[in-house]
Amino acid sequence: MNELISVNSLQEVMPDPDVLVFDCRFNLMQPEAGHAAYLQEHIVGAVYADLNKDLSSPHIAGITGRHPLPDRTAWIAKVQSWGVSPDKLVVAYDDAGGAFAARLWWLLRWIGHERVGVLDGGWQAWLAIQGQTASGEERPQASTNFDYAACESLCREVPVQDVDASKYQLVDARELMRFRGEQEPIDPVAGHIPGAVCSPMSGNLGENGCFKTAAELQEKFVALVQSDKPLLCYCGSGVTATHNILALRIAGFEEPALYAGSWSEWITDPSRPVAQGE
Repeated sequence: MNELISVNSLQEVMPDPDVLVFDCRFNLMQPEAGHAAYLQEHIVGAVYADLNKDLSSPHIAGITGRHPLPDRTAWIAKVQSWGVSPDKLVVAYDDAGGAFAARLWWLLRWIGHERVGVLDGGWQAWLAIQGQTASGEERPQASTNFDYAACESLCREVPVQDVDASKYQLVDARELMRFRGEQEPIDPVAGHIPGAVCSPMSGNLGENGCFKTAAELQEKFVALVQSDKPLLCYCGSGVTATHNILALRIAGFEEPALYAGSWSEWITDPSRPVAQGE
């Protein structure tokens, strides 16, 4: 598998028609900003993948989290329409340290696609090496009909009814102030799921915006996760949690599960417990 792909490696393989690039830039506060930035300039050949429209099902207020997983059948049809098949290497990037690109990475592995990686350093790193760019909308490659429905998933999600801190070590990807309940700019209730530990997504990155080394990430997570229970990652809406899953895999941990509904789904039922502080 390709967990991370450097900008230099991408530049080397760009002429290969078996390499598909997806721009996943997004702004939670301005949902159209990512696509607008893509239209203005993007990595040449990249197709835009919208968090709300492509990488999620519609949010149902009071029932789902803010970014439910897409319907599996609809997602497979979308992937086929993009020309994705097992022989294609998919590279996902954004301008947020991989926060949104990791969602596409996880979703493709969810339907059994192995050859997918996140561009390390993303859009900023591509510009830094003066990689080739284009503007306007790119047309995807010809659609495929590969039967991903018959493939075994490479990752696992856990539904809300099975989220149990006695069975899993819960790992929250949000920043510490949100985890503690001191500040909540997005969701109506502040705090975290009882029993969780806080491992902000931002802590997976170095000062250059690229992922820390495997050794550095291993040191970080070993110090944090003092449990032999299987890991279950969540965040606000199931997006940045996939960044922690990616980082944990780089660090050599077994595949953590994803609670895709995350905090925004957890709090839809007032009977579910809420913790604050650390």
